[in-house]
Amino acid sequence: MEFLSLKPEAFGLDISDLSLKIIKLKKGPLRRRGVLSLSSFGEAAIPAGIIEGGEIQDTEELAKIIKRAVNTVKGEKIKTKEVITSLPEEKAFLQVIQLPKMTEEELEKAVRFEAENYIPLPIEEAYLNFQIVQPLYNHLDHLDVLIAALPKKTIDPYVVSIKKAGLLPVVFEIESQAISRALVKNEVSPSPILLIDLGATRTSFIIFSGYSLRFTSSILVSSQKFTTAIAEAMNINFLEAEKLKQKYGLEIPKEVRLRKKAENIQFEKEIIENKKIFNALIPPVIDLIEQIKKHLSYYQTHATHEHLPPNGRGLVTKIFLSGGGANLKGLTDILSLELKIPVEMGNPWINILPEPLKEVPELSYEKSLAFTTALGLALRGIKK
Repeated sequence: MEFLSLKPEAFGLDISDLSLKIIKLKKGPLRRRGVLSLSSFGEAAIPAGIIEGGEIQDTEELAKIIKRAVNTVKGEKIKTKEVITSLPEEKAFLQVIQLPKMTEEELEKAVRFEAENYIPLPIEEAYLNFQIVQPLYNHLDHLDVLIAALPKKTIDPYVVSIKKAGLLPVVFEIESQAISRALVKNEVSPSPILLIDLGATRTSFIIFSGYSLRFTSSILVSSQKFTTAIAEAMNINFLEAEKLKQKYGLEIPKEVRLRKKAENIQFEKEIIENKKIFNALIPPVIDLIEQIKKHLSYYQTHATHEHLPPNGRGLVTKIFLSGGGANLKGLTDILSLELKIPVEMGNPWINILPEPLKEVPELSYEKSLAFTTALGLALRGIKK
């Protein structure tokens, strides 16, 4: 669902509080119609304070960072000025509502009227958009409509920053839309799935079912919180803690001991270190698990009918992880065990590369997980 849309053929620009990521896709030759490949990619750090909680504080500095990042991408030089940009999930309001069947003109008026019942801010202070959600099963005697809104005061600085960078913002899209486009095969799921995007400063929960988002939420448990927990437990700086997090993750010390013994490696020091990392990570991981359970429960008790297949119960059947924090060793196993739901690493190339490919030579699978939103935005630019 875009808020401003002029024409296609644009690159994806994912902006978060501490970094931005760029992806440009390209179509294959005529003899390989429908085949997509990576054209350009890049990323840049955003110093703390320029964006806080999704709100841009300094449009001038952000514009400079965007311009520099676009001009220094790897791969092909980006020649287009047209860009599709992500908007912060924590500032968005999304809701699926039901309306009687009506004409498009009537629908626009009805959505604006109904939105006032769901959006916790005055309509005149928000940008509002909607899309009709097609039923997966059965013909409907009504319309299911996904409405989305963001405060104008949040979006306007994004417009200003992008224009100051010399670019043309053709589409603004809420992060969850881009993430689901990247991770959900063919953008359709016969049963509800939960997408968890673990970012540096927050984690997004996205439930997708049928042809649409059904529920989104953000929490402050994040990849950085995991690193901070290690730094405090080990009394080391953040960079050292990040390295140890990547080295050990949530590997169970007993398993590490057995592996090291089999390799005839001196392991006592590493086992002690591994135990400390494991113990430091347990509290924030338990917090994450409790938050997931709480949000699943809320969705389950508040979800409206979704025109499910016969005997379908509407329960979440699978969880996909994405974002840079998804690479934490052992996380999928612990989440699967505690949630009693299969948890897998998502594949952000599922709608780009032929299966079973999950990476390209220029961008590894592990690195690609941090580019999930940007890949979804780039797909929007080249396909529609």
